[in-house]
Amino acid sequence: MGTATAGKSGRGTPAAWRNWAGNVTAAPARVVTPTSVGELQDVVRRAAEDGLRVKAVGTGHSFTAAAATDGVLVRPQALSGIQAIDREAGTVTVAAGTVLKDLNLALAREGLSLTNMGDIMEQTVSGATSTGTHGTGRDSASIAAQIRALDLVTADGRLLNCSEKGTDEEREVFAAARLGIGALGIVTALTFAVEPLFLLTAREEPMAFDRVTAEFDEHVAENEHFEFYWFPHTGNCNTKRNNRSQGPAAPPGAVSSWVEDELLSNGIFQAVNSLGRAVPAAIPAIARVASRALSARTYTDIPYKVFTSPRRVRFVEMEYALPRERVVEALRELKRLVDGSDLRISFPVEVRTAPADDIPLSTASGRETAYIAVHMYRGTPYQAYFTAAERIFTAHGGRPHWGKVHTRDAEYLAGAYPRFGEFTALRDRLDPERLFGNDYLRRVLGA
Repeated sequence: MGTATAGKSGRGTPAAWRNWAGNVTAAPARVVTPTSVGELQDVVRRAAEDGLRVKAVGTGHSFTAAAATDGVLVRPQALSGIQAIDREAGTVTVAAGTVLKDLNLALAREGLSLTNMGDIMEQTVSGATSTGTHGTGRDSASIAAQIRALDLVTADGRLLNCSEKGTDEEREVFAAARLGIGALGIVTALTFAVEPLFLLTAREEPMAFDRVTAEFDEHVAENEHFEFYWFPHTGNCNTKRNNRSQGPAAPPGAVSSWVEDELLSNGIFQAVNSLGRAVPAAIPAIARVASRALSARTYTDIPYKVFTSPRRVRFVEMEYALPRERVVEALRELKRLVDGSDLRISFPVEVRTAPADDIPLSTASGRETAYIAVHMYRGTPYQAYFTAAERIFTAHGGRPHWGKVHTRDAEYLAGAYPRFGEFTALRDRLDPERLFGNDYLRRVLGA
């Protein structure tokens, strides 16, 4: 058995860690990159002996300190790649450090696909599922809801192979650890349900705010995947409908794709946000021009190319999951708030949906759900906007995304999640000494 490699800075001290948005930093005592599950088990046992806490970190796309630690920071990137494909069962088993982009590319080469995806694919599979990453779907749920089995290293160094077909303990751990915020142990492998590769036709269309909110239920019912973006300081939205297609494939042309996904969504958007940060008073006028510049387009491609887009403009984000029947009212309140304030918001507000699922800490646990996500350009003060938005979201029974900015604590969350106590009781049994704890988990799950 080898030894996990330690990450060091040039001075021989552990390298500081910073998340993608730059709003969370950590100074771990050790940074390790285990190259096998056995090495990871040794890392966990040694940390316990040394009185250090342990956290695994993916690519840092969470906006919370869910993965931050002053103890041992585990980078799982050496534990990557597809381990097995079972075409008869319709599953793929993949190591925890695998980046979603690499998984999607590999599955496509095998003629396979996940059923649903979020809108980026830069995260590791374990980081994305552990924080509840989701896309939008009438019938298909989050990435975590597509998990069929998982392997977990627990606080005592055991490796649990968990699924609905295991022992009582393995079934109980499987139910909760699909979305565990890193509180139950370190995930080493995940088995996902997959299906034969299919085509999606995407229809993007500008639409007035009043129309899209009035017709929201109709759009959700009629489309497999519906989402829209509202541009603050305007009455304008951009809608996107994704539905399965018999083909043929008709991807966006190279020029069209570059204009929409690179020039407008990244290049010009970066410049516009930089200008808005420097001259906030210009943001409403910029938003009106930018939102009117959008045009309709339709294209057909394999799923991950339709679900995901490059996102290179860095931002800070808050997202809340609301009962689906409350989302339109909440969004209208948010619009009134922005219209009646001196807030200057350069990022669009994103609205998506998800069916109810059975994962205790899933934001869609037990209820049909719609999401509202608010963003601010990195380096722009966001507290006033997020605080006001959060007040609206919580008044409608909102559940915060575990990987995005929020101020909720265990008392609030215990009331928002009917199965919250089920999760914390399991945590008490698996990690009574809080080896996998940190300040964020103490706030959201309790001591």
